Amino acid sequence: MPDLMGPLEYTWPFYACALAAYLLGSIPFGLVLTRIAGLGDIRSIGSGSIGATNVLRTGRKGLAFATMVCDVGKGAAAVLIAKQFGPDMAIIAAAAAMLGHCFPVWLKFNGGKGVATGLGTLLALSPAVGGLAALTWLAVAFLSRYSSLSALVACLAAPFYMEWLVDRQHAELALFMAALIVFRHHGNIRRLIRGEESRINFSKSKPKS
Repeated sequence: MPDLMGPLEYTWPFYACALAAYLLGSIPFGLVLTRIAGLGDIRSIGSGSIGATNVLRTGRKGLAFATMVCDVGKGAAAVLIAKQFGPDMAIIAAAAAMLGHCFPVWLKFNGGKGVATGLGTLLALSPAVGGLAALTWLAVAFLSRYSSLSALVACLAAPFYMEWLVDRQHAELALFMAALIVFRHHGNIRRLIRGEESRINFSKSKPKS
């Protein structure tokens, strides 16, 4: 990793990369798509998050899926573009895209929880690690039916997958991302402890109103 406190003529590309990745990550697709669909401000329902899980609470599964794809895509795009300029750029872009999603300047630094964007960055950095993280989410979701618990276990497992399959520097990045996701899930953690967290409904029948 470069010394970001070095001469500006050397470090400016890394700062430019971080800014560009932050701005890409800060695009609030959940908010944009729900407003285009005429559903108003997604932050006024459910958890108040702009992520796919909260969009799903509108009852529009297609819209939630589109949000997830866009959030995964922006994380992956930030890393894949930066990768063309070296592995250090990719790591910086991954961290900045996560910060942009979780703390977007456009929404007074109150954004999403980072799960989908984090998955996108992992897939772009290492498809094997991203795939293992996704499988971990699915396994925990199937066993517990808690989306938030699945996200927490998957993100905490990711640094170990990175250490095993890639290297220590990427594992440290995954640990930073995990810390962000855990922080953004503080409300979910409290509800899990109290037994008040909502579960995933795998039934095809519509929930009762």
